[in-house]
Amino acid sequence: MRKTIVAIGFLFMILLLLLSWLPKDKSSAKRDFINQSKASTTPASTNSNKALMTPATTNSNKASTTPAPSNSTKATRTQTNTISSSESTIGQGERNKEGEPVETVNQNKADFYYEVIPDSVKIRIMGKSYGENCDVPLEDLRYVGVLYWGFDLETHRGELIVNRAIATDIVDIFKELYEYKYPIEQMVLVDEYNADDNTSMAADNSSAFNYRNIDGTSRKSLHSYGLAIDINPRYNPYVRGSGEKLIITPDNGIEYADRLLDCPYYIKKDDLCYQAFINRGFTWGGEWTTQKDYQHFQKTLD
Repeated sequence: MRKTIVAIGFLFMILLLLLSWLPKDKSSAKRDFINQSKASTTPASTNSNKALMTPATTNSNKASTTPAPSNSTKATRTQTNTISSSESTIGQGERNKEGEPVETVNQNKADFYYEVIPDSVKIRIMGKSYGENCDVPLEDLRYVGVLYWGFDLETHRGELIVNRAIATDIVDIFKELYEYKYPIEQMVLVDEYNADDNTSMAADNSSAFNYRNIDGTSRKSLHSYGLAIDINPRYNPYVRGSGEKLIITPDNGIEYADRLLDCPYYIKKDDLCYQAFINRGFTWGGEWTTQKDYQHFQKTLD
């Protein structure tokens, strides 16, 4: 009986011992699982974020935003300049086999151009500079558009009507004057002053075609044929006679008949304006002997 009790007690102790081991194994297994999870997930996730997000996003922003707009802006400006340069050659300098300017109509309205007289301009000049008795064919005239450097040191758009034979010369002359910022006060058709030459001169308006006689005569001026042009007429007046018979026009240009004054708007021999016209076969009224027309350049045809 004693042996049986001892055996039961021994088995009970073994059972208790086994039970005490079970919690310890579960805890250890749990800790091992947690450690494995940390080792297998945390580093991989961190590296993945750095590799997939940070470099790609940074490079994408630099590549897709900064360089593209900058290059696009430069390309747009360059293209615009190229178009302007291309347009500026339309309607200029073209000549046929006989050496005469080609009758082209400038559709692009470049900075410097000439064209056959548009209908809108015909309406402006009829009954004024192109009077009812004008016998000059409209086909012999050209409407000229240019840029000029104003007294206000700003760029302005000017207009003239000239003979087709000198249209190319006029465009080239005003390109040169503009390039060197030669000052011109204004340049609109004389029709804006009802084709009144004295009123136009008093406004210091540079103009060309106007079907009229030479002042004080019954002879037609070369302005009637679009072969003469007046530049800054107030500061470069017309002077005829002497003493009591002295005539100076315009009236508000009398003081500028004195060519010794220091005036930046005078046309003088060998200056930029003089050379631009003389080099293209024009003559200057400031070199006439019996009278002086300091504003006036003209070209006679052979």
